[in-house]
Order: sequence, then C-alpha cells, then structure tokens
Amino acid sequence: MSGGAGGSERLSPPGGSLPVRVPPPARRGRVPAGRAPVGDACPRVPPPLSALGQNGLLLALVPGAGPPAGVEISEELQRAREEWETVEEIQSGLGGAAAMAAAPISFREALQFFQTAELGECRVRAGPRLGGSFRKKRAPRRRQGLAALLRFLFGPPRLQPQLREEQELALAMAQCALDDNESVHMRILQTIYKKLTRSCLGCPRYGAHWEELGFQGTDPGTDLRGTGMLALMQLLFFVMDPQMLPLALDIFKLSQHETQEFPFGIMSVNITRIVLQALREERLSRECNRRQQVIAVLNDLYAAAFLRLYRIWKGQHKTIADSCCLLKELELSTKRKPKQLLKSLEAFVNRGPTAEGPDPPSPPSPSSQELSFTGLCDLEGELRLV
Repeated sequence: MSGGAGGSERLSPPGGSLPVRVPPPARRGRVPAGRAPVGDACPRVPPPLSALGQNGLLLALVPGAGPPAGVEISEELQRAREEWETVEEIQSGLGGAAAMAAAPISFREALQFFQTAELGECRVRAGPRLGGSFRKKRAPRRRQGLAALLRFLFGPPRLQPQLREEQELALAMAQCALDDNESVHMRILQTIYKKLTRSCLGCPRYGAHWEELGFQGTDPGTDLRGTGMLALMQLLFFVMDPQMLPLALDIFKLSQHETQEFPFGIMSVNITRIVLQALREERLSRECNRRQQVIAVLNDLYAAAFLRLYRIWKGQHKTIADSCCLLKELELSTKRKPKQLLKSLEAFVNRGPTAEGPDPPSPPSPSSQELSFTGLCDLEGELRLV
C-alpha cells in the first residue's frame, strides 16, 4: 500500500487484476457551493447573491439599470419591468412592506402604550390637574346656600380620588393628535380599516378609502379635533371587542345604505365627543365610582349610544337630514340617563328580552334651513355633523 497523505490508495485485488483507485475521503467544510454532501439529507444550497446579480434577466428588471451587454430587452421583459415598478409604488404608498405586514393591535395593547407614553403636553391642554397640582383655566363658581344643598342631595357625585388618574388619561388622549411617526397610532388606524372592511391587506395612510369609511376627506386625522386619539381608541374598542364587532359591522353596513347612508367615521367622532362631555360634566361619576373604572365606562357608553342611534336610524328610516336633531337627542340621553343606555347595551349583548325592544320616538326633524354641516364644532355643548 502506498500513497501520500493527500493522494489516493491503490488496492491490488487477488488474481493480479488491475488495481482499483479509491477516492480520498472528502474534507469537512470544503463541499462545493450548490452541492450537498454525499449521504446528507440537507437541501441544495442556493448560489450566492453575487451569482444571481450576474443574471442578465434580473439586471434588466432593475429600474434605472441599462441592459447588460448582449441582452436585448424584449416587449415581454419591458412589461415585466413596468409591473415590478407598479408593485414598488404601491408598497411605497402603504408605507413600505412593514406597513403591509403590520399586525393588528388590540385595545389592551394600545391602552398600555398610552399609559406609559409621555403625554405631558396633552395633559397640560386637557387640565385641570397635572402632576398632582391643580391647573385651572378659571376659578370655579362656588355654590352657596340652597344651590349647594341641592347639588349635594340631587347632583352627580364627585369622582373618587383613586379614579382621577384614569380620568386624566382619557382627557389627555382626547388632546393627543394622530402622529404619522408613531407606529402604534398607525397600527390603530390600520386595524380599524381592516376590521370594518374585512380586508387582510393594509391601506395607504392617505386616500379616498377613508371617505368610504365615513371620514370627511383623505386624512382621518383632520376629523379628530376635540376628541383626538380617544376617538380612534373608542372605535378600536368597538371593532376589536368580540361582542361589539357584530354591532359595529351592522352599523357600518347601514351607513352605506342607498337612502339611509351617513358618514360612519364622523358619526363615531360625534358620539365620542358626547361621551367625553358627559365625563367632563361629571355625569358619569356615579357609574365610574360603582365600577371603579373610567375608560371602560366611557367605552361601554360609547357603544350604548351608538346602539341607540342605530336602532332609531334603522327602525324609523332616518336620513342624513335627521342627523343633527338625532345627535342632540342622543346627547341629552347620554347626560341624563347614562345608566339606562348601559342597561340597554347589556341586554343587547346578553340577547335578553329587551335587547330588541322598541325605542322611544325621537323628536321631529328640523327643517333643512336649520341644519348646519360646516364641520365639527370646537364649542363644547354644541354638536354638528360634518
């Protein structure tokens, strides 16, 4: 037997036949690219990207790149390049591939974000408390004598001190504007769109598709004046809660009715405004104290008010001309009878006997001359539909 360390061995079988050459064992770590070791079940290793980059067809698809030497761009290849550029433009409008693959966000996750976010400026604008010190825009008028006694006996109770922080968070969210640079804000927006349209795909940040959801224009952020991110958070709650989603989809479907259509997004913002004003006027303190919650009460009252509007709108065949009067009636019900609205929602969720009971008749519709659709009014206590 002979041969060097790197050579092959010659074996002479008996009988004087020709020697048989045995190949040397393969060295570990030196398997040629694109091949798997003999007897190994590993898949074939793809060629390196540098090799793919030398492919003339792929180079011809790269925008701005000239055709490689010896490669003619056919009509079919030019069409493929144009389709590829179109795909890139669509991805760019969606905010890139990351926006298309953005995972839906739950209400709990979004709320945790706001609980830990720096909302100093929003808290200052919301008032009346900041960091334990009272910040008052004007001194409240003290009730004296009979007025003070009536307030004590029959007026709404004060919110308990341990709930003030949660109340401040809700008021701060109402002062927080939609931020394109905040990923959580964008995920909230995308989740609302996907849930209402039942689409698996994302959508561009701006576009006419927001008008189809009932917002005023191509940017829903311009419709949040006075309600801020709280309006989107309540809409997120509406579509992400398993018990509320069927109701939300029914209302959205009604908003697209041929004769009873109404702007769903704007109506939602108006209902958030009504609920927010009830919180500011301490009309919800009794219920918040009982449940030891603030934001959950706000969300339930929002859904209850939307349920009442849906029943009246559908059952009495209301149209957009009735919207202002109906919103004013809804504001009175929310402030004066919040407990009754919440019970109606609870019965609806539990499918109790009163779940589909009749609603009291709404006041007569005003004449068209009395209606105003100039936009969301910044004055508290007055509601106008965009």
